Amino acid sequence: MYRIGNGFDVHRFSADRKLILGGVEIPHESGLIGHSDADVLLHSITDALLGALGEKDIGFHFPDTDPKFKDISSITILKETDRILKSGKYEIVNIDSVIICQLPKLEPYIDSMKSNISDTLGIKISDIGIKATTTEHLGFTGREEGIAATAIVLIKKI
Repeated sequence: MYRIGNGFDVHRFSADRKLILGGVEIPHESGLIGHSDADVLLHSITDALLGALGEKDIGFHFPDTDPKFKDISSITILKETDRILKSGKYEIVNIDSVIICQLPKLEPYIDSMKSNISDTLGIKISDIGIKATTTEHLGFTGREEGIAATAIVLIKKI
């Protein structure tokens, strides 16, 4: 049995935070605001996996009202989500995602993001798609107010 899930996340910029995407620290003048490290890519992938499982969302499993999740690495959140996936006897077939931001340019970091996700989930790099796009200076991402990410996953029962 196959199941599909999709996820979406948005965080706004703050000058006093590091920018973490796909578990990679990316040099930029601003990072993203969030209770965790605000990694929009990993959050969208996490929500896609939870959705494919028919689970409640990332905010339910890792609430921003719980101090134990303050500044938590989204790699840790993704690992726990993988544990939930495996406990339900599912495995990931593939992940496809898009990061939406005007700046910074992300192409130099995508291979490292894929490697982090591959290592965390125990899947092949070739089963992970990550693209980056701009909105041609339109909307909040175009005005460089924040970053958005979307992901879709296919899982199968094992």
